[in-house]
Amino acid sequence: MLGGIGAWLLLGRDTTPPCNGLTENDGVRSSVGQDVRPGMGCQALGEAIVKASAGDTRGRHSLAQAQALKDVLTALGAQGPGRLTLDPALRRPLATALADYAPDLHAMLGGIGIQDFATKAAPATPPWKSGDGTYHLTVLTDTLRDVLRAIAQDPHSYALLRLAETRTAGQSLAAVPADAEGFGLSVPPTESARALGVLDGIADAVTRDLDPSQARTWRAAVLDGLTDDQVTATDGPAPAWLRDLRSTPEEERYESLRAQGVEMTRLWAQQRKVDEQTQQGLLAKVERSALSAYREIEP
Repeated sequence: MLGGIGAWLLLGRDTTPPCNGLTENDGVRSSVGQDVRPGMGCQALGEAIVKASAGDTRGRHSLAQAQALKDVLTALGAQGPGRLTLDPALRRPLATALADYAPDLHAMLGGIGIQDFATKAAPATPPWKSGDGTYHLTVLTDTLRDVLRAIAQDPHSYALLRLAETRTAGQSLAAVPADAEGFGLSVPPTESARALGVLDGIADAVTRDLDPSQARTWRAAVLDGLTDDQVTATDGPAPAWLRDLRSTPEEERYESLRAQGVEMTRLWAQQRKVDEQTQQGLLAKVERSALSAYREIEP
């Protein structure tokens, strides 16, 4: 087991500066705080990032917390599109930090009803405050996708983010009013499928760079993270989808993961007792949305 973990930690090392240069970045040192100093270890830096950006028990974030994570992501994105290789010790902490902003991550990945996120993503634009008093994280699309792809080199970190999106998608679908119709009915599942489609594309982009044995090991680690008996979800179709994934024959689970957006929508429509014609129309839209998002990810 330790040997396997060591192999994943070594994967992707290159000549980038220690800790991706974050300990030398003035913006990061200012917003993450006094715990960041030149020459510190990357594990300690990751812990400092999580500590500085984590919200309260209700998932609410202050301006300083959201700004800390935005500055870190922006600094990483400045390395150039498609060029990011994260120090292995930063992958799990960054996944943990992003998972704490799961609704924001869902909105950035889903990319449909997110005007506030799209217009306030510029590096110099501070996190924005919503009516409930919480501040929201938003970064440029290329920055987010590059960081996610770099995090996903570690399958356990990818599984953490995938689970966060699964729970948030379930919450989003559960929140749809009973009398919703038209766009009010179709946007939430379509947005969720788009977010999951991006994650599918990132998974394939990562495993394309691995040999067949490594790719199988990566996929197995992701599925282990999602099918662990301690993994739970409470809202909408997410609990049922996780149960179905656990009961799927092991050799078929990864393909089931690829169909998650469609299957969660199907479960949700059945829970709502949506008529067959409407349900089929929704499923077709959701499938197109997931496929379109998947194809946007560069191999």
